[in-house]
Amino acid sequence: MGGVVIEPIKNKIETLKKERKAVILVHNYQLPEVQDIADFLGDSLELSQRAAETDAEVIVFCGVHFMAETAAILSPGKTVLLPDVNAGCPMADMIDAEQLRQLKREHPNATVICYVNSSAEVKAESDYCCTSSNGVKVVESLKDDEEIIFVPDKYLGDYIAQKTGRKMVLWNGYCPTHVHIREGDIASAKTQHPDAITMAHPECPRPIRDMADVVLSTSGMCRYAKNSDAQKFIIATEPGIIHRLKKENPGKRFYAASEAGVCPNMKLTTMEKVLWSLEKMEHKVEVSAEVRSRALKAVENMIGITV
Repeated sequence: MGGVVIEPIKNKIETLKKERKAVILVHNYQLPEVQDIADFLGDSLELSQRAAETDAEVIVFCGVHFMAETAAILSPGKTVLLPDVNAGCPMADMIDAEQLRQLKREHPNATVICYVNSSAEVKAESDYCCTSSNGVKVVESLKDDEEIIFVPDKYLGDYIAQKTGRKMVLWNGYCPTHVHIREGDIASAKTQHPDAITMAHPECPRPIRDMADVVLSTSGMCRYAKNSDAQKFIIATEPGIIHRLKKENPGKRFYAASEAGVCPNMKLTTMEKVLWSLEKMEHKVEVSAEVRSRALKAVENMIGITV
């Protein structure tokens, strides 16, 4: 999208944003032009927390549905809008509240940890939430003999189990985007860029993580790239983050481990849809008071451990 087209849309968004007292949250995997209109750019939970601290009346969440739900959980007095109603998360959809309740019946004494990449209803059935960056810390806070259910991402769960030495009951969910990154992709990228640091997301399967120099969340990757003396990086996660990495690290080079690792849901939001969302005040994402109160407790339990 050329600058001639973008500028009028940007200007309209800025005008409407002021009128609506809105804040625009953008996840690291979004399209470059959407990232460039962000008030806050980052990981999903980090964005929701920052929005909750503002006096904005409207939150426009450029991400996927569970992220907008999390914003609604943390900001019950604000209107939360998702610019594209079809922007979902296949991994979050791999478990629902009833499936988790059944798993809890099978393991009645287990503590339930859910990855933040899950629906509000699943959060409400959980004891703790966690992120890809603090999951290890949450598990380490529990008693050694405590049985743990971890949902929905078996690869993040495997990473946490690997780091903590804890056995966990893992749900058979995964991120389709990260499993598209194959060992051959990493090997090929390393051959092409032998002096590059390989950074992989914990949602990647273990063979990919084992080939990486560091395993980090998206915000962790941004911090690492900024602080590292290395000049070249292979990125084993959704390549949308490379736009931010390049902007924050001029002169350093970033290479996607695989072009197959693109999340189609993360690419649904466009600048036009952000504009229409503000114009029409759609699509509102709401969480019932009953679900919100229980889901909030799981989030707060996590924050109590990790702050």
